[in-house]
Amino acid sequence: MIALTVIDYIFFTIFAANVLYLLLFAVLSLLKVPTPKASGKPWRRMAVLIPAYREDGVIMECARSAIAQQYPRDLFDVVVISDKMTDDTNRRLSRLPLRLIVVNFEKSTKAKALNKAMAEIGDQYDVAIILDADNVIKPSFLTEINAAFDAGYHAVQAHRTAKNMNTDIATLDALSEEINNSIFRKGHAAAGLSAALIGSGMAFTYRLLEDLLGGINAVGGFDRELELSLTYHRIHITYLQNTTVLDEKVQYSKNFSNQRRRWLSAQWHYFTTFALDFFPQLFKGNIDFCDKVFQNMLIPRLILIGMCLIVATTISFFNLAAAIKWWAILAATLLAMLLATPRKLYTARLAKALVKLPWLFLLFTANIFKLRNANRSFIHTPHGIK
Repeated sequence: MIALTVIDYIFFTIFAANVLYLLLFAVLSLLKVPTPKASGKPWRRMAVLIPAYREDGVIMECARSAIAQQYPRDLFDVVVISDKMTDDTNRRLSRLPLRLIVVNFEKSTKAKALNKAMAEIGDQYDVAIILDADNVIKPSFLTEINAAFDAGYHAVQAHRTAKNMNTDIATLDALSEEINNSIFRKGHAAAGLSAALIGSGMAFTYRLLEDLLGGINAVGGFDRELELSLTYHRIHITYLQNTTVLDEKVQYSKNFSNQRRRWLSAQWHYFTTFALDFFPQLFKGNIDFCDKVFQNMLIPRLILIGMCLIVATTISFFNLAAAIKWWAILAATLLAMLLATPRKLYTARLAKALVKLPWLFLLFTANIFKLRNANRSFIHTPHGIK
């Protein structure tokens, strides 16, 4: 009985630490984050880099939105890195005012594509912007990025938001991304900490990215390795709440499951890779880096909610008093999710989609047993709204 009580409190402490972290930054996300203003400094020369692996269905829309910028046309180049796309897609891209770089890696990764592109286009740029092939940006995007670099930033993450919510899974994926934006980006920005990178809608001082990419070999979790490398070198990542990037959300359970398996594998991989640096950097006062390592320890929210519910319900049958603390952290988790969810998502569409959460919990839990070697091969998420 004593052993069970000890085990109960050990797991409760682990879960409670996760919940308090989420709740703290969910509350902080309610604060306003300042928007950088242009200072009138000269326009910067920018390279918009778009790695595209088998993205024939979405790349044209992305490329056209990148070209159609209200920014001096001679000061930015759109660079599409075409990896295993069709000859027809490459011909259509070649007719647009952009640079097309065709690659054919035996094992494709985003880092390889970006390294190849930057080696080919040279280093005559001030800023590098990374988009995914399914992204769409507004005409003022580059101007807003330029304003952030006017303010002295060297690494920025724009506000990525859903392009589509046409299925229940896409709606839940959109919800997940906005909760991430609130907790790991806006909440962190309000606290003066670095925002989490998300893989696209990112911009960096060109030479900085060029230097960092040389040491990045990520198969999955490119953004995790990049943000850990940046914060290790004490480079702050700012969040542009009002600079939006439309991003396609996964529409079906199978794609959702594969995507989350890739993310889970990357999370575990980068935690084990950088964990030994945690205490040395903590003693040096590098809180940003330590925060990023801690984020890679966090229990995925869906598993956190599901397990709290299962444990609280089970313990209630045997010892209601002991179960109260579990019901309390379940309530705190749900409160954090409510605070982090933008009001625009409180719709009947979302209410209908929430019915799928138990099924996604089962898929997510099953993925824990499928992580072996998942970070050693590229798991592609198909795009194209149907």
